[in-house]
Amino acid sequence: MLSSSIEVVKRYVEDCHQCFVDGERAGSFIRENDMFALQRKHKNLQKRKAEIVKNIVDGYIVREQKFYNRSIVDYGLTLQHVIKQCEKLYIEEQIQLRRAVIEDGEVIDDYQIHRDGVVDKDLPDPSSFRQVFNDRQGDRSRVDYNYDRLAVVRYAERWWNDFNPEYKKFENDCTNFISQCLQAGGAPMIGHPDRANGWWYRNKSWSYSWTVAHALRWYFSGAKTGLQAREVSSADELMRGDIICYDFNGDGRWDHTTVVVAKDGDGFPLVNAHTANSRMRYWAYEDSTAWTENIKYKFFHILDKQSNT
Repeated sequence: MLSSSIEVVKRYVEDCHQCFVDGERAGSFIRENDMFALQRKHKNLQKRKAEIVKNIVDGYIVREQKFYNRSIVDYGLTLQHVIKQCEKLYIEEQIQLRRAVIEDGEVIDDYQIHRDGVVDKDLPDPSSFRQVFNDRQGDRSRVDYNYDRLAVVRYAERWWNDFNPEYKKFENDCTNFISQCLQAGGAPMIGHPDRANGWWYRNKSWSYSWTVAHALRWYFSGAKTGLQAREVSSADELMRGDIICYDFNGDGRWDHTTVVVAKDGDGFPLVNAHTANSRMRYWAYEDSTAWTENIKYKFFHILDKQSNT
């Protein structure tokens, strides 16, 4: 019976609960990439002299299917970690959409469906973005807009685990979400209707830089008008409302984008993001299964009237 598979998944989640607390392997099946991500997370916590003081793991069933002697269960996993660092507490949250494969009452496979670093399917030749966004001649124009960082954070907190119906919903939604956050802060749009130029969203149409992580990264490096940013060398130089871009494999193809919403006890960013919906996640993403030792980051400080240079 399909209902029995729900109980199997429930027991499985309960058995894996301890993994999220101490990083040790559970008695049940768990993929190596998930285990390595959990272990990296706990090493990072130790390095930051932080600890998980309370952990809540919950789940819900999305869909069940039966194939011969196997059951396929798609389920949502809600992770909430109360983290203590420098005598201060903050809550890190993450929503994972996962798939469990069950046979003979046992989970024989389990993996994340929507994960960090998935390549955008509609991405044109990546080199074209570098060319277009860096071809603009002349000096950077004077920034004449106010960027409301508090409004950015408010938007990122409101929609981190939901989709604003005013915008199109994408399967790989990380950069679409970040663009919405930037617009909520008053960032100006330019380039319409050329999809390969500028940064804009209008009438259910949008630029590549609005939705594609790779395109937004190169837009920031080349923009001389409209929304502009300055690259900084270290994550701790960023402010709330600033942006981090990720190349998980270090191969020159930028995969993911996050927005800074707070700082931890050491002054390093905590970020919100979509696709694997996350809130107050440590910026380095070492707890992601997409992370590799070759990872590269770009740190962009958004310019406004208060920071024209």
